[in-house]
Amino acid sequence: MFVGNLKETIELGRKFARVLNPKSIILLQGPIGSGKTSFVQGLAIGLSITEDITSPTFALSHHYNSGTIPLIHMDLYRLENRLMAKEFFLSEEEEAIQNEAIIIIEWPELIKPLLNNFWNIEISYATNFGRNYKIWDPKNSLTFE
Repeated sequence: MFVGNLKETIELGRKFARVLNPKSIILLQGPIGSGKTSFVQGLAIGLSITEDITSPTFALSHHYNSGTIPLIHMDLYRLENRLMAKEFFLSEEEEAIQNEAIIIIEWPELIKPLLNNFWNIEISYATNFGRNYKIWDPKNSLTFE
């Protein structure tokens, strides 16, 4: 689906929050600057999270507990190998299970083979402007439009 600007990106994230349940996992892929964190900001709005949503690139994860469902926002960009990513993910997943939180992961390539049930989101630049979003649940053959 085509998204033309920041406002539409945030709105898409807000609408997508409606289909999520506690313990949902979302894998968010796209080039640097494609709007991953902006999408998460919209998702947080949809979950009634009141904290400011910022990129976890340097912190690796941010936890938000003020909404209807807690959110753990991870970024694996700086992790260099599969073992480091796996250990970090398993630690965060344990907390997500305990708190019934949603996990959203930017740059998930290193851990994707470990997962069975998740939403996959791919963002790409559109030809002239905007972004293209592909959102689907591969296990259940569901797409979000």
